[in-house]
Amino acid sequence: MDLFDFNNNEEGAKPLAEKMRAETLDEFIGQKHIVAEGSLLRRAIRLDRLGSCIFWGPPGCGKTTLANIIAKTTHGNFVKLNAVQSGVADVKKAVEDARNALKLYGKRTYLLLDECHRFNKTQSDSLLPAIEQGTIIFIGSTTENPYASMTPAIVSRCRVFEFKRLTEGEIAGALRAALTSPKGLAAYHASVEEAAIAHIARTAAGDLRMAYNALELAVLTTPPKADGTIEVTLADAEQSIQRKALSYNEDVYYDFLSAFCKSLRGSDSNAALYYAFRLIEGGCDPMLILRRLVVHASEDVGMADPNALVVATSALVAFEHLGAPEGLIPLSNAIIYVCEAEKSNSVILAMDAAKRAAREVRDDAVPPYLKDNSYGSRQDKAQSARYLYPHNYGGWVRQQYLPDSLKDAVFYHPQGRGYEKTVAEIRARKGMPSDTLAEPPKGIPHP
Repeated sequence: MDLFDFNNNEEGAKPLAEKMRAETLDEFIGQKHIVAEGSLLRRAIRLDRLGSCIFWGPPGCGKTTLANIIAKTTHGNFVKLNAVQSGVADVKKAVEDARNALKLYGKRTYLLLDECHRFNKTQSDSLLPAIEQGTIIFIGSTTENPYASMTPAIVSRCRVFEFKRLTEGEIAGALRAALTSPKGLAAYHASVEEAAIAHIARTAAGDLRMAYNALELAVLTTPPKADGTIEVTLADAEQSIQRKALSYNEDVYYDFLSAFCKSLRGSDSNAALYYAFRLIEGGCDPMLILRRLVVHASEDVGMADPNALVVATSALVAFEHLGAPEGLIPLSNAIIYVCEAEKSNSVILAMDAAKRAAREVRDDAVPPYLKDNSYGSRQDKAQSARYLYPHNYGGWVRQQYLPDSLKDAVFYHPQGRGYEKTVAEIRARKGMPSDTLAEPPKGIPHP
């Protein structure tokens, strides 16, 4: 190859993830919920009628790839900017060029903005008129929640498509295809153990780019045999993705997860910590552990220690901002707190009882004095005057709030443990009906 053949040099230097990037919707991997045959997005792309949109999802799930496919499928111009590197001047130039292309040639311009959540208000404001007037079709790509991290004026003018992490099966299939693809690794005549592919697919945690990088590294660094072929083993895969394979199949994965949840409920912090890190070391996304922890903070601790929910959600937010390994410290803290806290399932029992009543009771008219008094007849407004404002009575006054058909219903039963002892004492001091302090039903089975 000529030393100065820059095109070939540049192509050869591309990472596998770039070489294997899908070029058509049929090649696109994953996200069936938004690109399946007949879906809104697919129809809009085919008809070249796509409006401004935001692609939101974790790294390596296909956001930029789909934007590139749109650029090749549609007949408009395509401009790509990065919010980290681009300023207001770059945006203004792109908008001006788009305006000229539309005026002179009738061609629309698609503006892809990577990491769009990094745009500040000034940068966003410079883009807003062009989106509003249709001068450009904006396609934002972000790993952050756009509703929280982006200017509301931009988000309100875009359709938000949420991308999901790719499944292990989707990633494994993509890796196998890369091994035999002429634009991938076919020239290396490499064979990879199924256990190695499964390990990379699992530990990549839904990130196809990470999986491609690991596979490429494993193939390129494995010495060829005498016949020139390359055999990649599980040990090679472990080294390429820097994660020891703590193998488990799908059934065992759910067994570990079940054991973790039951250990939380059973107040065994040693077991809960073990199962949590057994899952994480095996490739499980720590965010899954944290989401389960938040649920159990209300399901199994609940009102016995309301602070458990605060600790669990704080750990989830901390991990989102810190990542691993630092974020695993508040994760461990929260696991121990939820385990050691007093337990009560009164919240979930109350929720289930209220849901049953909401489904089954039909005659549930709101008492007249609780209705909105800003509209209605004079009689309705007179009825609303019967409402007793609790703060005029020291913070609580006996008053019926439920509909007549449910006036004696009791959904929440304090169980007399932890903070619920205080709840019971407060109710007693208020002189609330004694049946609100009744013991919860016994022997209710739980999954």
